[in-house]
Amino acid sequence: MSIRDTFTNPKKRPHTEDDRFSREEVRLANRNHGAMLELLKFDVTPTGGHYLLNHFDVPVLEAGTYSLELKGAFANPTSLSLAEIMARPDVTIPVTMECAGNGRAGVHPRSCSMPWMYEAVGTSAWTGTPLKPIIEEAAPLAEVVEISFIGADFGFDKATPHYFGRALTLKQIAELDVLLVWAMNDQPLLPQHGAPLRIIVPGWYGMASVKWLTEIEALTEPYQGFQQVETYRLRNDEDDPGRPVGPIRVKSLMVPPGVPDWLTRRRHVESGPVEITGRAWSGDGVPVAKVEFGVGDNWIEADVTPGSGPFAWSGWRVIWDAEPGEHILRCRATDADGQVQPIDAVWDLSGFANNAVQEVEVFVS
Repeated sequence: MSIRDTFTNPKKRPHTEDDRFSREEVRLANRNHGAMLELLKFDVTPTGGHYLLNHFDVPVLEAGTYSLELKGAFANPTSLSLAEIMARPDVTIPVTMECAGNGRAGVHPRSCSMPWMYEAVGTSAWTGTPLKPIIEEAAPLAEVVEISFIGADFGFDKATPHYFGRALTLKQIAELDVLLVWAMNDQPLLPQHGAPLRIIVPGWYGMASVKWLTEIEALTEPYQGFQQVETYRLRNDEDDPGRPVGPIRVKSLMVPPGVPDWLTRRRHVESGPVEITGRAWSGDGVPVAKVEFGVGDNWIEADVTPGSGPFAWSGWRVIWDAEPGEHILRCRATDADGQVQPIDAVWDLSGFANNAVQEVEVFVS
């Protein structure tokens, strides 16, 4: 069997059913992990608990021989070693990152892909150097329209072989505080998180933060890479060209209270006053203005503690007077631009950017 037969004529993706997951989806879930929601108690997610999504195999790149190539329509194309990049002025910024597919399992009908529920989010302190000065020194020519970022991870998706890549405009690079990052929570990047160098695009869904970065190219035409034009687009149906996924939508999560059942994760809580805590965030550095906690159709406003930076999640807290019985607990956030989490998922063909409210089943005795 040829590579063309195996990869360019792949079998049709499995049909999906609510609450039933295919072998392919389980395999994806075994390779990629989400954050345990009890870790929302931490301002900064422990490194091992930060969610992970890698499309292909993890490239193993040696820091000592690593180089980043700046090529294409630059007046001053160059190649930089990791040591040269790390010698530049550095900053550490806490950034909440969320996978664009987070919540996909809650979109009905869902697409066959990584079956995220709520857990594909985390906040880390990322250390690196601002990208903007490096781009300015390379001097994009006047006709440049986008800058592409290419990682070392290679594979097939929907019959298309490619390195994972994304692109931003010069305006976006100037406005988004994009970093070239070599450390996560005061430690060198782990292989699975993009070592030795990746970009971080604060306030955007995680697909923009390319890992294992090897090339930056100045383009005089819009980037046509698979991960830019064939996916990570909000679409209503297969014929819809869609809109590109970008800034994170406003969202909140709670730490599930009480103790869990092993299999179902339903919670048991003793009656009386119960402290409920959680996190809330929005994209593009827009602050969270309000978080509400709901039991059934009754909502009360929570106390909100601002995050440790413009791109880091806020904390929230409320006291719930738990009464005996079965309850569905929910939370919803509103940001400073007036955007509110919807009760139900907004339809998207691939299940991207689902920011519907979280629901937690609780039995109170």
